[in-house]
Amino acid sequence: MESEQQAQAAPTSSPSPAMAMEETLASVQRSLLLLHQLHCSVSSFTMPSQLLLLERLNGLASELEVMHKAAENCHIQIPLEVVSFIDEGRNPDEYTRNLLNSCVQRNQVSRGKVDDFKALRKHLLEEAEDAFPDEIEAYRAIRNQSSLEARRALQSSDSLSNGNLKVKSEH
Repeated sequence: MESEQQAQAAPTSSPSPAMAMEETLASVQRSLLLLHQLHCSVSSFTMPSQLLLLERLNGLASELEVMHKAAENCHIQIPLEVVSFIDEGRNPDEYTRNLLNSCVQRNQVSRGKVDDFKALRKHLLEEAEDAFPDEIEAYRAIRNQSSLEARRALQSSDSLSNGNLKVKSEH
């Protein structure tokens, strides 16, 4: 009889990550509410309100335990820089904005390099065509042929609309 009750009390499987996240967030909200209530009790503390203060402390301790258990199934990786931003009293959105701006700048630099290489290739082909017209024509014919073959091979294989190949799982 006891083992049946224990089996019923124990969950059969761990909650999904989304459910664990929702439980953790709800627990965080409850903990913040309890902290606010605790702050109010401490700021207006009198000896007769000592029992209320102790009840709120115990409630906070039990809620923190619930939060800890719910958070065990949440696997979130937070960059150390974000934690540093918060410790410094700065908004973590500022970190995100700075990171995004940095990515945009690096993307623009990379795009500029790609454009420069395209221009260099075009210039080299023009110069080579002036010096070696027959060889450049043969080069372009070979390049066009290999490009067509690559396209046919890509079209004949199982590919997704974004160009990625479908991977067949082994059974």
